[in-house]
Amino acid sequence: MSRSHTAIASVTAVIGSLAASAVLTMSAHGATLRDSDGDGMPNRWEVSHGLNPQKANGRGDADHDHLRNLAEYRDGTDPQDEDTDGDGDDDGDEAHDGTAATDPTDADTDDDGTLDGDEDSDSDGVDNEDEDDATETCAADDDDADDDSIADEDENDFGTSPDDADSDDDGVSDAQEDSDGDGDTNAVDEDQQDDADDQGENDDVDECGAAG
Repeated sequence: MSRSHTAIASVTAVIGSLAASAVLTMSAHGATLRDSDGDGMPNRWEVSHGLNPQKANGRGDADHDHLRNLAEYRDGTDPQDEDTDGDGDDDGDEAHDGTAATDPTDADTDDDGTLDGDEDSDSDGVDNEDEDDATETCAADDDDADDDSIADEDENDFGTSPDDADSDDDGVSDAQEDSDGDGDTNAVDEDQQDDADDQGENDDVDECGAAG
């Protein structure tokens, strides 16, 4: 075989190899992005987040945070968690507040040491998380991961842990502690604050009967 024929054969082999590699890459990419129900969310993402990839549910709101499932996919938030970054401000409120002051995937967007939920983005004297509560129904009420009757978003106000019902292991639940020494339990303080912020709406953990 002549040198020219050998060179041509080598080039052809390289092109064939590259083409095969491209096909494999495209196939893998296609498998990752396969969307059986055509709702804009890939099957793999739906399965990993507890959604049905065979049912078009992009307009659903599994966690009742006022952010539809498709938006959760696009925003990188969890469709099964009303507050993905755990800052006390629901994903929907952070995504729709019209400012860059809060990010539903960043608990402290401006890195000032204060959680976004404890900020007052519109400077009206009410924390973001309390404005969030004022518009929630019981179906969208705040999570209480440790079932201590103190909403996760409020545990930081009392210096307690949202994942431990008795944060200091003294045999008294966080709800029955009196963290600020005012003579009222944390549960009472939370209820009073919730009622003040919500103008009397019964949407805190105790009044709803269950969190989240």
